Amino acid sequence: MKISYQWLKDFIEIDDQSPESIAEKLTHAGLEVEQLSQYEAIPGSLEGLVIGEVLHCEPHPNADKLKKTLVDVGGEQPLPIVCGAPNVAKGQKVVVALVGTTLYPKEGEPFTIKKAKIRGEVSEGMICAEDEIGLGTSHEGIMVLDTELPNGTPAAAFFKPYRDVIFEIGLTPNRADAASHLGVARDLRALLRRAIQMPVLQQQFPETPSPISVEIENPEACPRYAGLLIEGVKIAPSPAWLQERLKAIGLKPINNVVDITNYVMHELGQPMHAFDADYLEGNKIIVKTLAEGTPFVTLDGEERKLSAHDLMICDAAKPLAIAGVMGGLHSGIKAHTRRVFLESAYFSPTYVRKTSARHGLKTDASFRFERGTDPNMVLVALQRAAYLIETLAGGKAAARIIDVYPKVIENRRFFVKYQRLFTLLGIEIPTEEIKRILTDLDISIESETIEGLEVNVPPYRADVTGTADIAEELLRIYGFDRVPLSEHLHTSFISPFPAPSEDKKHLQDAIIDFLASQGLYEVITNSLTKPAYASRLVESAWGEPVRMLNYTSEEISVLRSSLLFSGLEVITHNLNRQRKYQKIFEFGKVYFKMPDGVYAEKERLGIWLTGSLHPEHWSQAVAPIQYHDLAAIVERLLKRMRVLQYTKVAAPGDQWGYGTRYEVNKHPVATIGLVQPKITRMFDIKQDVWFADIDWEWLVAHYHNDHTAQELPKFPFVRRDLSLILDKHISWQEVEDLAWCTERKLLKHINVFSVYEGNNIGEGKKSYAISFILQDETKTLTDEVIDRTMQKLMQAYRQKLGAVIRE
Repeated sequence: MKISYQWLKDFIEIDDQSPESIAEKLTHAGLEVEQLSQYEAIPGSLEGLVIGEVLHCEPHPNADKLKKTLVDVGGEQPLPIVCGAPNVAKGQKVVVALVGTTLYPKEGEPFTIKKAKIRGEVSEGMICAEDEIGLGTSHEGIMVLDTELPNGTPAAAFFKPYRDVIFEIGLTPNRADAASHLGVARDLRALLRRAIQMPVLQQQFPETPSPISVEIENPEACPRYAGLLIEGVKIAPSPAWLQERLKAIGLKPINNVVDITNYVMHELGQPMHAFDADYLEGNKIIVKTLAEGTPFVTLDGEERKLSAHDLMICDAAKPLAIAGVMGGLHSGIKAHTRRVFLESAYFSPTYVRKTSARHGLKTDASFRFERGTDPNMVLVALQRAAYLIETLAGGKAAARIIDVYPKVIENRRFFVKYQRLFTLLGIEIPTEEIKRILTDLDISIESETIEGLEVNVPPYRADVTGTADIAEELLRIYGFDRVPLSEHLHTSFISPFPAPSEDKKHLQDAIIDFLASQGLYEVITNSLTKPAYASRLVESAWGEPVRMLNYTSEEISVLRSSLLFSGLEVITHNLNRQRKYQKIFEFGKVYFKMPDGVYAEKERLGIWLTGSLHPEHWSQAVAPIQYHDLAAIVERLLKRMRVLQYTKVAAPGDQWGYGTRYEVNKHPVATIGLVQPKITRMFDIKQDVWFADIDWEWLVAHYHNDHTAQELPKFPFVRRDLSLILDKHISWQEVEDLAWCTERKLLKHINVFSVYEGNNIGEGKKSYAISFILQDETKTLTDEVIDRTMQKLMQAYRQKLGAVIRE
């Protein structure tokens, strides 16, 4: 945002403050000045040019078209100057460029005046024409001035070229109140303790009712709409001072009426629009939405298809403008316009922001409306524009102001406790200073007690809603650098945030190192995702998805409720770049809304594997990643997190082709498995993707750093193998669970080392080859005990799973 130093002077006395000083103060107060730049209406601002008087003029002895002159420029001696202008003569007051002056002509490159000999005669300067110094386009002769100013007076004192310093302010979204020269002046009032002078307003209006009526069909989108009919307008270029002010802040002058609306917007922060009143059908202004897909041609000449949620300004027959964003191609001010209807309104920031984003239209008006303007500035801006139009365009108000304001937007009142305020400030600012600063910021004091203040905040300060905001307002004016730092930095307990675990970062770093050692790469993805992703997890979601209120794109309008889809986007990105072998992981949060309406977030760890187990290499065959590759990584990870006892059940939910859930006391610690092909097809992934969803928050909370030493067994273990033929639908998990339930004391490990399906064992059957490790830690196992144990296992498999034991 650009703010003019000269323009600020209309509001507040700052002649004793340099632009650099103003920039420093504004930056410390939260309006960061990113750049200071010089603006010159005339390049060079006539620097080095002075007023001179031609004392002598005679023909050049060696050139027919040149003349020798002596010019008094206020120095000890007159300067000899050779001049080629046909109109130069003795006694003239002229503009002289001294030696060393750089000139900026209307056409061509700048050049510097040097002492020279022209056809043998010395020339120590240049008598200038208007095009040579950037004042005009004529080159018919030198400029002859009618002035009594002394010789040697700088030419700038006669021509008064407009010069300015422009502040480039990086305006934060919460400071919409400062999006004008008045807004910046308010902060300077508080910083410098000086009064503000408001601009001249039109005070008198006819009592005649306006022939134009205003109707608001959607008061939520347009809480206030005011208008004024002005007649007798003469459209013409704006005066030079107005044009220069607009050009200084980067605006292109158009005509006096349009320029005035732009001027008032940047002066007071209230966007305005001027309609050709003769173009309005039915003498009506209707603020409403139109049917989905209605075509509308905006001022830039583009036809746009309107949304049913776009607020429009219409007359009785047609749309005229997109409210708060851009006018229509045909309803604006033209050269023949004589009757103008001025609009000044307060539009809902949400409506304007969404419409602006929907159509990709970013204008000075939408910039202000979508951040929130001042509903109380609506009439002030109309009065200011009416005054300027009468002064600069000859138009007069033809009727009284129309002001449709169904529900007044009230000021916010709340109580600020000193004790709480001082805790937030870190310093006890004197109460008189507090009241002075708040009053200078238009925050009035309604009442005061020994405990605190009741404050009254105007609507244009939408960011000031509580004590913390009052503390921020005070500090940015009082000065953050005036808050002393104690020898020992600390903070009091202000918010009910849980204390972070000392081991959390260490644990996460350790697991990152572990996963990296397994060949995995860490990724970081966006928490904002597509609504379509959440809709695919209806069965497995903890609650409703969390939708953003102020999203910038429908594609990223929902907070993720699973890490799955973010990782699949990464896999797709890499597959499109010929990376078919991928092992990745991510620590991240998921978000959801609980059935009781409470919002919650959980920390998760996701692991994705796809492609081959190892890159292609001559030393080993290429093998695709399988379920057990992922299971091995997860089980080693659980072991590192001291989770040694868990049960396994089939993975529920709609995201798994098949998989396993690891539970501790029925709490799901991790779920692993094959991602449903219908989900991977959404991402155009044509190969299997294995995914692990791990409850990192639970693992950290239940982690313990206790180490126990255990003596190595003194007695040997024994291995026995079995071959089982089972029905095909029986899972390995059922086989493993039954073994542990049958023999708890001697069984130390169970493993499947072969799985077979084929005609040799019958249709609908499969064969498992299983090894059992048996060990007694108190004595050597005898053959009798071993045989009895194996018989018990075989009996269980026969009775409970219908197994056939292969001899």
